[in-house]
Amino acid sequence: VQLVESGGGLVQPGGSLNLSCAASGFRFSSYAMSWHRQAPGEEREFVAFISNSGGSIKYADSVKGRFTISRDNTKNTVYLQMNSLKSEDTAVYYCKPNGIVRWGQGTQVTVSS
Repeated sequence: VQLVESGGGLVQPGGSLNLSCAASGFRFSSYAMSWHRQAPGEEREFVAFISNSGGSIKYADSVKGRFTISRDNTKNTVYLQMNSLKSEDTAVYYCKPNGIVRWGQGTQVTVSS
């Protein structure tokens, strides 16, 4: 199982980023996927979930209305579109297949003026 997150960076408050997670080593289309994040000194927390077909989606209350999770099963990739970013969104973002205990290296998102 390999998970490669990308798309992070430095952005001003109110800005946008689109994260990608390229997955391999398992049958991607059979697994729900989720995004999580970990801020410095904090526990890793849930951000968003998408079912294997994309028909069921859930968000943490803190990102609801600002973030959008999606997936492309033909590309084995899950995305996280992040809009209206706030300083409190600063964290390392990770994707994870549900039911598989494996994390990628993550991608750093820093929201700062």
